Amino acid sequence: MNAKRKFLEMGLNNIQPSQLFISKQKLATVKEKFNPNDIATLKPIPIKKIKNNIFYTDGHTRAFAAYQEGLTKIPIIWEDEELDWEMYEICINWCKEAGIFSIADLSTRIIDQKKYEILWYKRCDDLHKKLEINRRQKVNYNLEI
Repeated sequence: MNAKRKFLEMGLNNIQPSQLFISKQKLATVKEKFNPNDIATLKPIPIKKIKNNIFYTDGHTRAFAAYQEGLTKIPIIWEDEELDWEMYEICINWCKEAGIFSIADLSTRIIDQKKYEILWYKRCDDLHKKLEINRRQKVNYNLEI
């Protein structure tokens, strides 16, 4: 990230999660470094807007730690990297289908790292593979026309 970019604040309730779970171990690590009395100890969390959704592209654990400490706003930064936005749209839909509309909704979804790797990382890896196959098939189909 470019250090010259300006950081803004946004309400936690205004940002849609794009992740279904929080790792208990990652949360403990974040809490060790985060001082809720000094917001500067919370690295700005990247967000993006697609259609009408403003969502986290990363930093769910940091946002959740802020929520647990009673903060209502967090430092954010607009994501400027090109990521797989189709994948994020699917992840946002998964969250909405699971009833996750704000970081607070992840309160009942804190799981140990082993389960996190299976339930979240593996799910994302499987989705990524499926999207890549679909994209290759579309390219091949378009070449045959």
